[in-house]
This record gives sequence, structure tokens and C-alpha cells, in this order.
Amino acid sequence: MPARPPSEYVATLCEMMAPLGDLRARRMFGGYGLSIDGLTFALVAEEILYFKADDVNRGSFADLGLEPFRPMPDKPTTLSYYPPPDSALDDRDELLPWARSGFEAALRAAAKKAAKVKRR
Repeated sequence: MPARPPSEYVATLCEMMAPLGDLRARRMFGGYGLSIDGLTFALVAEEILYFKADDVNRGSFADLGLEPFRPMPDKPTTLSYYPPPDSALDDRDELLPWARSGFEAALRAAAKKAAKVKRR
């Protein structure tokens, strides 16, 4: 059975973020994971976009009062993925820095993971 194409919303997001590289959308957990070069840097859940965050870029999201992704809204568990400001969803030039920030967080996480493996 061929893979279902991404939703129109996800396809639009991919078009907006195309300048970042070869972006892939993969269905996962009822939503989508967005990746470049095999690194997941964004999630789309219930038609809401979230970018990966870490200690370097989390403050940019928190300073705007943006809340982390809750996979189960009735539970306190959060993932380190945050939505960009609503205004960024209508403006590629505003969205790209947020997306780049998420991709850079994914690169840092991959480098950290590789360093751990190397030490073993």
C-alpha cells in the first residue's frame, strides 16, 4: 500500500521551509515528523507545528510565552518541541529562523549522542 501524502497543511509548511534543505514529512503517532538529513527538527500534531528546542534556543520560545508540546493534553508530560509564534505561520521570512533554530537543536542533539557513543 503506498504511503498517504501529507496533509495540505503539512505540504504547505514543507514548501515554506524548503530553503532549509531536503525536507521530509513522515507520519508518526497520528501526526508528522519533519526532518532534514534524517534529523527530526519539527513535529506537527493536530495541525499545530512544533520545533525542537534545547537549552540554547528554548528561551526564545519561553520569552514569548509559548508552551511545549503535550503529547497527552490531560497529562503533565511535555516534549521539548515548541510552536513558533502564530504570525510566523503566515510569513516564510519569519518562519525560517524558527525552523533553522529547531534544525540546529536537532544537530546539537545528534552531535551530543554521537559523542556519547564514541566515549563508550
